[in-house]
Amino acid sequence: MSGYVDNHPLARDLPEYRDAIHKLKMSNNHFHRKMTEYETLDKEIVRFEQGVENIDDLELDGMKMQRVKKKDELTEMLRNAT
Repeated sequence: MSGYVDNHPLARDLPEYRDAIHKLKMSNNHFHRKMTEYETLDKEIVRFEQGVENIDDLELDGMKMQRVKKKDELTEMLRNAT
């Protein structure tokens, strides 16, 4: 694949939670760890989508599903914190 592939930072995807994301990253170790896992996975996916590294399509789809699950978990934590 070629061309520009964008990543999915949580603060941009969920702008209504921007302040809560920052607050929880600073005050909640569990949220911070989950957020770091999400960001790391997101960056890996982007590298594969940009063709920097190669991966099987099925494995990439699995990673994308993990990203969705992690994002859902983080979103739930944000909802509960506000």
